[in-house]
Amino acid sequence: MPVPATSKVGTIFFVPDLQAESQDVWVKILFQASNPEFQKYSGSWTGMFRAARAIQRESGFRGLLQGHSATLLRVFPYAAIKFVSYDQLHNLLMPTRERETPFRRFVAGSGAGAISVLFTYPLELIRVRLAYQTREVGNDPSSTSSKPPRPSLARAIQTIYREGDGLRALSTSPPPPARPATAPAAPQSYLFTHFPILKFYRGFSVTLIGIIPYAGTSFLVYGSLRSLVYDRPPGTPKVKRSAPIDLTLGAVAGLISQTASYPFEIVRRRMQVGGLVRPGGWVGWRETVVDIWKTRGWRGFYVGLSIGYVKVVPMTAISYMVWEWSKGVLGV
Repeated sequence: MPVPATSKVGTIFFVPDLQAESQDVWVKILFQASNPEFQKYSGSWTGMFRAARAIQRESGFRGLLQGHSATLLRVFPYAAIKFVSYDQLHNLLMPTRERETPFRRFVAGSGAGAISVLFTYPLELIRVRLAYQTREVGNDPSSTSSKPPRPSLARAIQTIYREGDGLRALSTSPPPPARPATAPAAPQSYLFTHFPILKFYRGFSVTLIGIIPYAGTSFLVYGSLRSLVYDRPPGTPKVKRSAPIDLTLGAVAGLISQTASYPFEIVRRRMQVGGLVRPGGWVGWRETVVDIWKTRGWRGFYVGLSIGYVKVVPMTAISYMVWEWSKGVLGV
């Protein structure tokens, strides 16, 4: 049975996306999730390098790749599903060039992003948890006798599943402050008690909301720029498709989409690590937004944005270039 061409496009696409995704450094997640050990480095262009040096000194070079195993598992299906879904939605909403509009491009991109996130979100949560964890429970932060043990993929999955069950989990570093004796304990969520798989979807609602402006804007900008450059009016010189042009268009799309959706990403990261602070229940998005605003003001919603540009701009540029190349090779 022949493989659909769009499936082949998705298969080819996720290889360069994996290479770019591997550059999503641990530092960015630590900044976004407000890890208390690394907040002193955020807020400046040099903070990324100083934080990376601190990680390298404490955990070695492998520490900079913490969470990469979950990234490898996530990026393959995420990239393939996103681009195959976009091709299908594009053909459904815009079967001809005359039907192409900015709104339909935005809807198709948003839908593709939502579908891919729905199927791969648990792996995203595990990846963030692995990056946020800087040492295991019982490791003395002040000890210099040995490097702190690195949390494993299996331990992270086990910990998330058991959060709120009264079992000891991987701690943050440092662990969250103890509640005052008079403060009531957070109630165990009914959903977590009866459907523990939902623990792997902490922050999913904000992610779903955030993927709409991110993926929608990315496909909208790229599609509009591509149409402006390549679809010339009759009687005007045609522009030959080339990799440098596709890279440039993709980079612009990545820059704009990252800027438009970044506050949602900050809220999402904070909610994803919320299980370490409140294992038995949800950390709501309203609560998270208020906490970020009270702590750092509007700048708190853009912590780590410069690192985001370093990752997203080349990643998006390479992704769109290979997407166009693979469609040309396969004749779709």
